[in-house]
Amino acid sequence: MRLVMVGSGYVGLVSGLCFADFGHDVVCVDMDPAKIARLKAGQVPIFEPGLETLLAENTAAGRLSFTTDLSEAVREADAIFIAVGTPTRRGDGHADLSYVHAATREIAAVAADGAVIVTKSTVPVGTGDEVERIVAEVRPGLSIPVVSNPEFLREGAAIEDFKRPDRIVVGTDDERARKVMTEIYRPLFINQGPLVFVSRRTSELIKYAANAFLAMKITFINEMADLCEAVGADVQDVARGVGLDNRIGPKFLHAGPGYGGSCFPKDTLALVRTAQEKNCPVRLIETVVSVNETRKKQMAERVIAACGGSVAGKRIAVLGLAFKPNTDDMRDAPSLVIVPALQAAGAEIVAYDPEAIGQARPLLAGVRFAAGPYDCIEQADALLIITEWNAFRALDLDRIKSSMKTPIVIDLRNIYRPADMKAAGFSYTGIGAGSAV
Repeated sequence: MRLVMVGSGYVGLVSGLCFADFGHDVVCVDMDPAKIARLKAGQVPIFEPGLETLLAENTAAGRLSFTTDLSEAVREADAIFIAVGTPTRRGDGHADLSYVHAATREIAAVAADGAVIVTKSTVPVGTGDEVERIVAEVRPGLSIPVVSNPEFLREGAAIEDFKRPDRIVVGTDDERARKVMTEIYRPLFINQGPLVFVSRRTSELIKYAANAFLAMKITFINEMADLCEAVGADVQDVARGVGLDNRIGPKFLHAGPGYGGSCFPKDTLALVRTAQEKNCPVRLIETVVSVNETRKKQMAERVIAACGGSVAGKRIAVLGLAFKPNTDDMRDAPSLVIVPALQAAGAEIVAYDPEAIGQARPLLAGVRFAAGPYDCIEQADALLIITEWNAFRALDLDRIKSSMKTPIVIDLRNIYRPADMKAAGFSYTGIGAGSAV
């Protein structure tokens, strides 16, 4: 089928490349000429494992192309996916739908009768109705159904998630649109990816509900970690004991500095705002949002306490800046709260991340960025681990200790065992381990 992906950011690019890999003819559109130029040159503008290979293979096969000309791309498309950003709107916490609305107007002006508009961007309930209204306003009489098809991709594992999904949610009551969406996703039937058809508004809410629930699991285990520290229990054992219950499951039960990234922060906030507008407040999610923001600030206090109550004039080595490993995404990363707080307390920060330094540099003023983990740790008064990259899991502890001024380690991801760190001569602070060692 002939598919157009409007928006070549994270969601649009991953989706477009995977659809092309299924055998569809895909055109990815973006307003940023520099981004399109890079993609045409075979360069992926974001870090996501496997994307470069998909880009090269499907471009060479002639199934994938890139353009800034939305009108030309859309004219003969069977389905046009809207995958533009929906960031948090300044001032009120709602999702900013201006990019969605602008894309809809451009699409409606040139799309062919019989095509399908598919909203893949994460949007509040009722957005599909507004997209439908805009289409009717721009071209009265145009027969073009509007479908909701939210994405459920984990950064760092997006290709696997797209090709082996837990479910594919499609929101439509239109039979023609249903047939088109079934054909688009037909290549996944061999992997038994369940295609779940629901109403459009239900589909829109499923996405928000799923992200809010996962954010709640993270926040829950973080609060349990604090309780473990207070009572002398181990949160990793608690998480395992709880997660083995198949009604709960082990995923997202990893204590840390709080959630970040492109989805959970903005989606939980948008859900809260939508519920408040409908006079149906979601108190649980409101608390999740509040607790998560507070937790990031508390992590800086944890570092200061581990350093004897003051970091003034001290050099803190920070390993990991991205909100999670296997991505360069810095959006709402805990490091963006923790690092400035330590700087405000007088610390000098030296940081290293395997992929996110380019994204982090303009966001973290006054930070010196190191070329590698050992360069980062040299002459540090304390080591702070924020992101659990695999490259940090088996560092030479003897080398680290000999190169630091003082052997203090604050591990916000529990990638090291407290007993091992104590045996190696470190003052070690983890998360939810009862007490520091």
